Parts: sequence; C-alpha cells; structure tokens
Amino acid sequence: MRTRRVRAAVLLLPLAAAPTMAAQTLTQDLRTLVETPAVSGREAPLVHWLTRQLARWQAQADAAGNVVLVLGQGRPQRLVVAAVDEPGYVVSAITPDGYLRVQRLPQNPPHRLFDQLLSAAPVDVVLPDGRRLAGVIAGPSVHLQPGRVEPAQVRSPEDMFVDLGASSAAEVRRAGADLLDAVAPQRLLLELADGTLVGQSTGDRFGVAVLLEVLRHLQPARTQGTTVLAFATQQWLGGRGLERLIERFHPDELLYLGRPLPVSAEMPARGVFALVDGEPGPLVGELSELAQQLGFTLQVVRSGPLLPRGYQAPPELPQRSAHLSVGIGWPATPAEVVRFDDLAHLAMLLEQYLQGRAVEPKRVPVAPPMPKLPEPPQQVPQMARVLEALVTTTGVSTHEEPVRAAIERLLPPWARPETDASGNLILRWPAGGQATGSALIFVAHMDEIGFRVQQVEPDGRLRVESLGGGRPEYFLGHPVLVFGRQGPRPGILELPAESWTQGFLARGVRAGDLFVNVGAHSPAEVAALGIAPGDVLTIPKRYRPLLGTRASARSFDDRVGCAALILAAWALGPNFDRPVSFVWSTEEELGLRGAAALAARLAASGQVPSTVFAIDTFVSSDSPLESKRFADAPIGQGFVIRAVDNSNIVPPAAVARVVALARAAAIAVQYGVTGGGNDGAVFQRYGATDVALGWPLRYSHSPGEVIDVRDATALSRAVAELARRWPLH
Repeated sequence: MRTRRVRAAVLLLPLAAAPTMAAQTLTQDLRTLVETPAVSGREAPLVHWLTRQLARWQAQADAAGNVVLVLGQGRPQRLVVAAVDEPGYVVSAITPDGYLRVQRLPQNPPHRLFDQLLSAAPVDVVLPDGRRLAGVIAGPSVHLQPGRVEPAQVRSPEDMFVDLGASSAAEVRRAGADLLDAVAPQRLLLELADGTLVGQSTGDRFGVAVLLEVLRHLQPARTQGTTVLAFATQQWLGGRGLERLIERFHPDELLYLGRPLPVSAEMPARGVFALVDGEPGPLVGELSELAQQLGFTLQVVRSGPLLPRGYQAPPELPQRSAHLSVGIGWPATPAEVVRFDDLAHLAMLLEQYLQGRAVEPKRVPVAPPMPKLPEPPQQVPQMARVLEALVTTTGVSTHEEPVRAAIERLLPPWARPETDASGNLILRWPAGGQATGSALIFVAHMDEIGFRVQQVEPDGRLRVESLGGGRPEYFLGHPVLVFGRQGPRPGILELPAESWTQGFLARGVRAGDLFVNVGAHSPAEVAALGIAPGDVLTIPKRYRPLLGTRASARSFDDRVGCAALILAAWALGPNFDRPVSFVWSTEEELGLRGAAALAARLAASGQVPSTVFAIDTFVSSDSPLESKRFADAPIGQGFVIRAVDNSNIVPPAAVARVVALARAAAIAVQYGVTGGGNDGAVFQRYGATDVALGWPLRYSHSPGEVIDVRDATALSRAVAELARRWPLH
C-alpha cells in the first residue's frame, strides 16, 4: 500500500515551467539510441542527436564530445552522468580490392564471442559527416566449407573484412570512406512479451534513455545547488569522458549510470543495482532508502572500479558517489537485453532524489516489424524493387506462403499461376494449357533457412531445430522473430551458459541445444502469444544497397532465382506459345522436396520434361575468406552455369549451348564448379536433363549475403532467351 500512496502523490503534482523535451517516451528514446551507432571515440552521430534533443536546455558538447547541461547554481554541485559509447571497430586498412580491415575499440574483446557473433553481420561504416555506408563483415560460405581441412572462420579482427560492395580501394575512397571511420553492427530494438528490450548495445544506452526521461519531468526550481547532467563518451576506453567531467567540475557528488566494466557473466539480468568495488558509501544508503519508498529494492553488487587505472592514476571520486545500473542479460552480444520495469524504476529513483518527486514512465510497447505484401506493378518492375520485395518477405521452409503471395502480386497482371498439392507455384505457357506437359521447366525455390519450434519447455522457452544449413555463430546470440498465428513475436536465440568459458566456439553448439526466449515463463504464456510447436522463426532482415550495383540481404538464396523468373515472365508475355513452365518450389533447403514431388507426379503421368533449368545460387569463392581453387566466379561478371555441383553435372554440350546463346544475345555469362545441390537434379532419374543456372553469391546462408544486381538481371535475360530458343527435344 505504501508504494501506491507514493506513486499516486507524485503523479498528481503539476509541472512547473521548464524547457520541454520532444513528445517521446522512454522506449522511443531507447530505440533511437540503440539504432544510432556510437563507437568509442566516434560518438559524433549520437552526440549531434543529443544536442538537438537538448537544445532548449542549452546543452553543449565539449572537446571530448561529452554533452553537458547545467541546472541551478551554488553548492552542493552534483554531477549526474550517463555513458553513451559502445564497443565496435575503426577502419585500420583498405585492401587493393576494396575491403576494409578493422581494429576493435576497445582493443580487448568485451565478450569472448564478440567478433565471432558478428561474422557475416550487416554493419554501418560511419563517415565523419554522419553519413553511413552499408556493409557486411565477410563470413564463410556454408556450401564451400565441407571437405576443407581448415574451414574458414571469423574469430578475431585478424579474420575480419568489411565488404562495401567495392571492387577497389579507389572506389572505397570515392564513396567517402577512409581510415579511422567507425564500423558498428547494424541493429534494431525489439521487445519481448514480458517487457524485455533486446538489441545491440542496449546496455550501453539505457543510462541515456533514463536521463532523457528524468529531464522530461524535471523542474529545476525543485533541485538544490548545481546539477550538471552529462552524457559521457569513451567510457569503454578507461572512462576518459568521465575523467574529463570530474576534472572540469570537481563535483561534491557523483551519480553515474552505466554498465559494469569489465562485462561480467555473473551480473544479474534484472533489477536495479548500485555497483561498488569497496564498501557502499553514504549516497548508496540514501538511494536504497528512496528505492524502498518507491516500492523496489536497490541491490548492492560488487563490481570493478568506476575509473580503472590507466597510464596514470585516475582522478579521485567524491566521497558521495554511486554507480547505478540495471540488469543486463546476454551482455556484449547482439541480443543484449534490459527490462523496461528496471529502467522505469531507475528513472523514478533519480527524479525522487533530484527533486523530491517522481513520475512513473509511460510504457509504449515497441512494435515488431510487420510483413506486408508488395504493391502489384503495372509495368515491368526494376530488378532491385523485385529483389527488395522478396528478400524482406519471410518464407522459412514448410512456411513459404508469404513468399508465394508476394510472387503472385509481382507477376504480370495477365499471369494466372496455380498452386499444386506441394505448395509449388506454377506458371505455364501456352496460356490455358495443361499444368503438365511442358518440354522446358525453369524452377527456383521460394524457401529460406531458419528454425522450427519443436516443443515448449516448462519454463516457457522454445526448443527449436534448424531448417536448412547455417553456421551457429550467424544466429546464436541474436534477436529472432517467431511467426505464430498472431504475427511475428520477437525472441532471442540463446547462447549456452558456457559461452563465457575459455575456448568456446559458437559453431560447436549441438543442434539439439537450441533454445529461444520470447519473454514467456510457462507453456500457457507461450500459447497466449499464439506460438505453438511447428511454428518457424528466423532473424530479422533488410535489403541494403551497397556501393554501385551491389546489395546485401539474407535469403538472396533463392529469392534472386525467384526474381529472375518473375522478370522473365514479364519479358515473355501472355502470347508466348512454346511449352514452357516456370515453377517456384517449396522446401528445397530440406532436400528438394517440392521439386521432387512435382518430378514424381510428372513422371507418373508420362509428362517428363526434356530439360529442367534449376535457377539457384552459384556459391562463389569471390571472398577474402575462401580458397579460389573452385567456385571462382566473380560477382558483377554475369550469370553462372552451375556446370558441376554436389547433385548434378551438366553435359558439356549443354554448357556450350548456353554459353553460345548468351553471348549471341550479349548477356554476360560465366561457368564453373560449386557446392550444394539444385532442384533440377530430382528430374534426372526420370530422363530429364538438368541444366543448372545461377548467379555468384558471397557468404551463402548468412545474414549478409552479397550480390551484384547486374548478375540477377543477366540471369533473368538468360532465362527468357533460353525459353525462346532452347531445343524442345
């Protein structure tokens, strides 16, 4: 009852005239803060945003980038500080072929897996003027690792290359990038069902969000003495920003909001804490009493010193000092979490201490990204538009319905495709003919890799299994979206507890040890979220243009093939009169299942095609991590004939015929040997010839696959040309 009385009283107090903040909320601020990169020593984008937000308070940035505003005058002089920076990288070299090399800041990893978990991850390169260049950290291509004595892997900056889509160092510099530019993981903020907020560097931004919330309700007339509110830079680099603030203001009292450093696996994942490296001081005791009045406990936890010793002794902290933090789960990983309730309690505690009144923050849930169908084009669409619409649509194996719907909307208005019993989408010519009997079939698969819920554990976690091939470090410790009957629900694909131990490698996690936390704590709560066994999940994804004509996204495999068929259908038109079928197949990643069912059905009815063109990825070794011994097809130099892969060998005469037709039509073409299988292989046993075609892809089955859109366009043109001219028998 005491808690209710305090909250009711403070909520009814009127606000005095004071500078007002923008009409944001704590969670809206945190989303902006999390999605704005601020690598230690390169915090300018976030500093500029803060100074704009706090312009009415006359906030200014000092030479170190600390943002400072001063309220009141006289003694006591109180310094309230929140850390703003995050761990990341700076460009340390540019290779002649256009890749960036990086050095980590701080130079010691904050988590043993910090670099591993960013393998093949989308990143932003932040230029001095605030512009961002989209890039991706190179990762091993899944299909090219089997058989290698030492499979490629990313374990430290020694193995890291940032791909901007450039082909030379000169192109990188023309785009504005140079040495010392910041490199930060691209991220977004998601919210679990229980109010847990998940996103890269949430543990580095919570203090800023809390101070902005305090300022939203602060009445300077109610504070005593001088209160300096500051947002400090370079805290990951030995607390340099805080040192400068202490030397400048010589405060009588210090309240610091920030994570414990070094990062600790033992730090509780929920609650509000006073971190101490000795005996708690008097200020901690006073704050503990106020917390009790507000209805929660300020827990005292041992931690490292707020200012560690560097090249010289740090300045002495005032006797009245308190290092405040909230629980941080999965610290220093892409799925780092804090809880809204903890942030709200910390904001109320500060408001009560500074001015004797507190306002409970309003909770506005963070909405997950909702899928939407593309607008039907009225004329031939651009390849990039079709690709973006398809790759931003999720269609994990066995759940391809959203992709099928997107394809149907992107086809020409005259197209009347049908869906067979296996979920394959089929468009055939001549229009109005039979669904079977085509002499030529072109097939691309709609599905993508992901995970499926196997069962719900008693504690509300989801035990999941992998669907399709992928390296664990690409997905473990990352936010995910679970697609249940109520739409996408955010979750975390958990790292195992031993991830903190020496020598642990994410790629060694067993397939049966995969668990997802969606913020539920019982099977009943999971069911209330619309999630059940059989539902699928995957990590969020975006289509990101790179330099020139290149782009990065997850699931280019095989949305590029799907897009090639869509644009080829526009090119052929409704009156095309050859016996040709385009097929968008299901469950390729689980063993070519959709295509196999179609092949068996056609064979049973005596309608085996003479030639099947499987339109799928040519996994390329055009990467600084791969051996060029095979799969050597550079991106940007045309579509590729998959002359040899794990499932098929194209007859040499067919390879030569494709090359001749492409060159006669001035279409850039390559051919070579790669890994993986293709849908056309399942037709061979019935007598069809499999001529597999693709486009060169970097970093297959990863969050950061890279293509050149020109290759996709060349592939689409080649499909149309082959449909027109390939022999029918």
